[in-house]
Amino acid sequence: MSALSACYPRGATPGARLELTGFRLPVPLDGPPRVWFGALEARVVAASSRAISVIVPTACEGGPTPVRVDGVTGDTRVVDVARTLATDIHQVDSPVCVADGTIYATQSGTRENKSATPLYRIAPDGARDSLTVDIANPTSLALGPDDAVYVSSRFEGLVYRVNPRGDVDVYASELGVATGLAFGRDGALYVGDRAGSILRVSPGATPDASRQVDTFASLPPSVAAFHLAMGPDDCLYVTAPTLASRDTIYRITPERQVDSWYTGFGRPQGLTFDSTGTMFVVDALAGSAGLYRIDMTTRTPEPELVVAASQLVGVASHPHGGLVLASNDTLWRL
Repeated sequence: MSALSACYPRGATPGARLELTGFRLPVPLDGPPRVWFGALEARVVAASSRAISVIVPTACEGGPTPVRVDGVTGDTRVVDVARTLATDIHQVDSPVCVADGTIYATQSGTRENKSATPLYRIAPDGARDSLTVDIANPTSLALGPDDAVYVSSRFEGLVYRVNPRGDVDVYASELGVATGLAFGRDGALYVGDRAGSILRVSPGATPDASRQVDTFASLPPSVAAFHLAMGPDDCLYVTAPTLASRDTIYRITPERQVDSWYTGFGRPQGLTFDSTGTMFVVDALAGSAGLYRIDMTTRTPEPELVVAASQLVGVASHPHGGLVLASNDTLWRL
């Protein structure tokens, strides 16, 4: 008797590749087996009697979705398909979520293309609000201790503060190629200068108080952008995509010691921590892209693939539970 035993991983974005495993799976002579996600037929890219690789239909609405294979009896398997929140955006780093569940995303553009609506707010009901603020090439986002959203501008070397009303002011300047952002427990803002520095901006810094900005640590430069997240251990975790075949997740202690914390990812980018202190990190390397979970209580990092994706650049923990994922042009809720 045929049996479908598992789907790996258990989560996916539409268009991602998943593997179904089982026993005596059908391998028809006249074509591939037929696989269904709910009422939608999936494209099969490889099949044997023990495993079937499929592409999640792009029209999947999202949520827990039953998966079945024609000719296989028994229990169906369920995949958590991410729900599409927004398209036609341009993310360079992770989105950010505020306490009421509103999500901020960017329309970053290129150096030559300054968007008229560089920021979007996506309300909990899905409504999207365009913020016509004067910020060129918004890159990374962070939620501050004052509940304002902080935005780096990589080509201006600035960090802006956007309050809940949408008012904007410059928070810090002369920050190099300003990319990743993260706040420490003491309210200090850490900024990744893509040229090879992690800068620390003291609480309350203003543009004309450059003495409040100092170099916290030095790292190899990145070809794309630094991505920052403050860990539950008060260490700063940084990814910095390069041209190497393997890139490092760095850990920087409060004493400014830099460690190569994990080197197993191909192209790690956005990362975050949930309320339990678990790390989630995006790997954007073609062929192994997806979202990985790392239990921070273990002595040795052991990433687990939890969401398959064709491409991702960022991830944010949602205050109402779950995660928000970002590719360059799409946001999903999982």
